[in-house]
Amino acid sequence: MNNPTEHPLVRAHLDAVDRYTAPLPEERRRELLADLREHVEVSLADNDPADEAAVRHVLEQLGSPRRIADAALAEDGLTRPEPEGSGRTNLTLLFAVLPFPLLLVPAVGPALALAAAVIAATRVARSQVWTRRQKKQAAVLLLAPVLTTPLAAAVFAATPPGLTPVNLLAACAVGFSPVLAAAALLSRSAARLRGAATAA
Repeated sequence: MNNPTEHPLVRAHLDAVDRYTAPLPEERRRELLADLREHVEVSLADNDPADEAAVRHVLEQLGSPRRIADAALAEDGLTRPEPEGSGRTNLTLLFAVLPFPLLLVPAVGPALALAAAVIAATRVARSQVWTRRQKKQAAVLLLAPVLTTPLAAAVFAATPPGLTPVNLLAACAVGFSPVLAAAALLSRSAARLRGAATAA
């Protein structure tokens, strides 16, 4: 590990600052994180980047993610978002994964699936748990089934025995796998923020 900013403790510290400063304009947040990375690199220039004690010492001198974020936000007249409860996050993620099973409901399934997808997208967009970058990544994954499901169905249709009901179900499962990946990533990220808030 040649770059000190790749140390797990440094990454966790910077990720927490990134989340806590979500209300800042993106350019301002990028500058703040670049400054913090540079400070860590300079401070650890004469140390082994894997030396955990040295890394902890530098991060303690830097200040907790909360204090750094509060200072940056105060300069812009903003306040730091608090992590939402796990129940609220889990409800958002439930709406994100509901469209696939809802599609299997006769007649009303597609309408319910669309409604669940819209609710999930709205809740993710409005949440302060995730950074703008994470929301963009999640949006791509949540929208991926629009492309991946027809592609998977086309592959199954082109191979014997064709697009049977079982293969159609398999195509839907393949198509919706990016949604499960998005839910897992968002869940892990929200859990890290709650952990950082407890530790800070």
